[in-house]
Amino acid sequence: MNDAVRSERPPHEVADVLRSHGEAFLQKYGAYLRPEQKAALRALALCRTAALGGHVTRCLDCGHAHIAYNSCRNRHCPKCQALSRAQWLEREGKLLLPVEYHHVVFTLPQEVAELVTSAPTSDNAKVVYNLLFQTASATLREVAANPKRLGAQIGVLAVLHTWGQNLHHHPHLHCVVTGGGLSCDEHGRADAAPEWRSCRPGFFLPVRVLSRVFRGKFLDGLRQAHAQGALTCAGRLAPVAEPAAFASWLTPLRHKDWVVYAKPPFGGPAQVLKYLARYTHRVAISNARLVAVGDTVVFHAKDYADGGKSKIVRLSAEEFLRRFSQHLLPKGFVKIRHYGLLANHGRTECLHTCRRLLLPALLLAAAMLTPAPAEAIAPALPPTCPKCGSVRLECRELPKELATAPTAPAAPEATSHNSSGGCGATLASDTS
Repeated sequence: MNDAVRSERPPHEVADVLRSHGEAFLQKYGAYLRPEQKAALRALALCRTAALGGHVTRCLDCGHAHIAYNSCRNRHCPKCQALSRAQWLEREGKLLLPVEYHHVVFTLPQEVAELVTSAPTSDNAKVVYNLLFQTASATLREVAANPKRLGAQIGVLAVLHTWGQNLHHHPHLHCVVTGGGLSCDEHGRADAAPEWRSCRPGFFLPVRVLSRVFRGKFLDGLRQAHAQGALTCAGRLAPVAEPAAFASWLTPLRHKDWVVYAKPPFGGPAQVLKYLARYTHRVAISNARLVAVGDTVVFHAKDYADGGKSKIVRLSAEEFLRRFSQHLLPKGFVKIRHYGLLANHGRTECLHTCRRLLLPALLLAAAMLTPAPAEAIAPALPPTCPKCGSVRLECRELPKELATAPTAPAAPEATSHNSSGGCGATLASDTS
């Protein structure tokens, strides 16, 4: 198999840092990582290498062979999100309504975020992130249901991000919200014979009101979690472990402005899908942002405090991995959730009612548009040999125990198993 080749890979990868400095990092910081975080780092280091096995696609005419190694499919891997993102977007596209959508971001203050980083091996991350989902979604639904605001039951899609551009811990929730909803009472229960109520064009709900309601709900939930013993106060927060001290620690947070930001609204479902494609399956840092990898890791980062200018960040390899590890979520934690009209329970019936109520306006808008000519869809072409163009290809699996044989590349540089040959090799199953 001397003629075997591999597809191009990015010049620098997060996996390169893990392979060269992962052992030293674990020796220094391993005690501060949860088991699932260590497992994720191992998966990312082995992704698309001979250690996970793979397959060889060989041309029967010229003998040209292409080797592709299996991917880890871990949700934190920068290389393994394309397929899951495409499948998710296909499902999500069926839920979109023909209305304006709004983008609202809820950000936790740094003092609260420190509950997660000060006790990294505890359940604080799960408690704080779950509370962020619960209170942000409840805030949106409560304010929208208020008859003085909108008086409607809205649909919410929420996506958790825990990082800033420089990889510091910066938990915030991106919410994509329908620009209207089904008429309801003040408790959010839809009317027996609901009507569709739209937001004013370009305006959703007042962010100052959202901020204050969110702050109150989150701090009340945090107090309850502490009283139930669900929070661990460690490190710099160890002095506030007692109930009275914790209550005093919460007091200044009740008088602080919490950041809730409403971005310009989307024009419609097509723009929403484009946005979701960028945000839903994003990981802490993409390989494309890496500039150099060695004892020092260099990467691009946008400085939003300076107008979003792109700047260079330089970190030691261990510090880079320490920051990256902060964003490895607890095992089984759901980072994309639906609420209101989009909640799993009763969603089909709710969306059917919404589309029925929106149909007259949709038909009127369609009648005023000039239909674009339909584009012909070219049939899928069979895979061909990149060297001679032949379609006579055979695919052979490379088991893990044979993947490091002299006939396969020894260096950890390989493509996903999803090559054009499509021979369905077995994948690693760690997706935590």
